[in-house]
Amino acid sequence: MASVERAEPSAEDPDAVAVPADAGAAELAALRGALAAAEQGLAAARDAQLRAMAELDNVRKRAQRDIENAQRFALERFAGELLSVRDSLELAVQSAAAADAPSLVQGLQATLQLLAQAFERFSIVRLDPLGEGFDPTLHEAVLVQESAVASPDTVLQVLQSGYRLNGRLLRPARVIVARAPAATQS
Repeated sequence: MASVERAEPSAEDPDAVAVPADAGAAELAALRGALAAAEQGLAAARDAQLRAMAELDNVRKRAQRDIENAQRFALERFAGELLSVRDSLELAVQSAAAADAPSLVQGLQATLQLLAQAFERFSIVRLDPLGEGFDPTLHEAVLVQESAVASPDTVLQVLQSGYRLNGRLLRPARVIVARAPAATQS
């Protein structure tokens, strides 16, 4: 390797370094080669960055489309299940005038069973808290009634069933709650 000598600083360039002519040309060529390689690396990195940004943008747009479609068609399967319930109700209405009461009741029970099956497939659970303790997170007390038979704060009667969807409350059960009888005065 060629040795490099330091020249005396001049007024023009205080950090000037004296380099032999043949060593300077080789070093300059090496530096130019390194610069060209660095520029190629930079161009490749810039290209990779642009491709990654484009891919990220495509993923974001695809995810947004998927979310929009999920929101738009979230009820599609459930609605399909309810179509058979509607068909059964329409048939009951059409045949109600000619049908006798027992066959009409049987048809309505079959329709109710279709609805119960649809609810079950979609994890909709009916809340029927009769005789259970009153829970304000699941029940809506419509009336409080004295009862000597039931213990206080238990559900005496269910006026309207509540429902849960995958463990989340859709509608609270509307109930009548028991309270202790008032003390009789003489």
